[in-house]
Amino acid sequence: MTDSELRADIHSIEPIPDADRDSTGPQQMWIWAGANIAPVNWALGALGIILKLGLMETIAVIVIGNIIGCAIFASFTVMGHRTGVNQMVLSRSAFGVRGAYLPSVLMFLMTLCWIGVNTYFPVKIAVAILGQFGIPDTWLVEIIIITLVMVLQVGIGVYGFYAIRTFEKYTVPATVAIMILMSVLAWSRPGVVNWGLTTSLSGGAHLAMLTLLMTAVGVGWGISWVTWASDYSRFVPRSVPSSSVFWYSYVGMFVPSVWLAILGATIASTTLDTDPAKMVSAVFGGPTSILVLLMVLHGPIATNILNVYSAALAALSAGFKLSRVALAIIVGIAGYLVTLYFIFAPSFAKAFDNWMISLLLWMSPWAGVVLADFYIKRRGKIDVAELYRSPQTSAYGDINWSGIIAFFAGLVAGWSVEDGLVSALQGPISTGLLGGADLSWLFGIGVSAAVYLALSKRATATTPVAATSASQ
Repeated sequence: MTDSELRADIHSIEPIPDADRDSTGPQQMWIWAGANIAPVNWALGALGIILKLGLMETIAVIVIGNIIGCAIFASFTVMGHRTGVNQMVLSRSAFGVRGAYLPSVLMFLMTLCWIGVNTYFPVKIAVAILGQFGIPDTWLVEIIIITLVMVLQVGIGVYGFYAIRTFEKYTVPATVAIMILMSVLAWSRPGVVNWGLTTSLSGGAHLAMLTLLMTAVGVGWGISWVTWASDYSRFVPRSVPSSSVFWYSYVGMFVPSVWLAILGATIASTTLDTDPAKMVSAVFGGPTSILVLLMVLHGPIATNILNVYSAALAALSAGFKLSRVALAIIVGIAGYLVTLYFIFAPSFAKAFDNWMISLLLWMSPWAGVVLADFYIKRRGKIDVAELYRSPQTSAYGDINWSGIIAFFAGLVAGWSVEDGLVSALQGPISTGLLGGADLSWLFGIGVSAAVYLALSKRATATTPVAATSASQ
């Protein structure tokens, strides 16, 4: 490990200078792989079983959905690579300088919840494993584990990008080896997996659950990462082909997400529960449980260091005047409190599913607007300097109402065909004409993109002078 490889990240939301853009395609892959080798993906896969779907169709939805979702995610990493700019500042092109404050604040709040979600699972699994060695499950034990994990992940997140990529580079190979061992144990032992598990649903109810799983776990999982994507690809040199950034990021996201989700689904086929502690108890014991514990503790750290870092960037992009380090510490404290909430929540599985659905409700139309703006309207050409000018002088304007209106149009369209587990997340078209099917991600992206392009054609405001996609 060299000094240049692991050094303090002094960057904020300004474009990354060429001299500091020294990340590689494989490093990008390690970053996204590490972030997804996490226990939360066990529960994501198990969700299909809890929704009363069969094992094979659950696996099919996981694979097909992630093929699409990871492609959407990887297309966002290309934006950061071409411009050297983080994701929320890039959205100023579509929403205007201050218009982009709205998605920036939403992302900031969302990451606080993600920190809590990602810390919840390792705490529960760690307690279950420690119980096998006579350590009781008490609130004090849980508090100690939460504190240790949170301090470590906030410390790395505060140190910045270079610490993040180094941590992932040296820890992911070891956790992959543990994943292989876990999979062999789970899939080779008799009685652990009910390969013949079929659905008890039929007709419209069956279709509704398939589409709900596709939204929450399939396509939705890749979409749930798009607001972070450019924060890390902005460190890749211009000389690296964008196609390389796309595919390395795609593989890093797809392989561990699908792998662990399938592992979770297969174990849940007999436990019939999303509780990660029950999954561990059902399959892994003795010396193996120690290895599982190492992977379990690695998972939230590898994921939440990205959350801490990107949450601070989102806050800065929304106009907060504190330093990135101060904001990262604040994020860690807030994430700690959110973790405590999830730990003591009466029904985490239902809360998690509804949260994923509601999260995608706003992220899908945001993604539709940004994709349409970058790839269709501007054809990948962004005048980077204009993104940082004052709202009064920037060529991208103060508030781009085309983007804002399109965002809310996609929001309404997505909600109308959404079918969450609570009434507030059940749209009239989904519950009526579609029989409960959930197509919120598709309508959210499609409608917002179409409305944005239609409104942009009618706009009379002067558009920015064409610049090369990497101009600074």
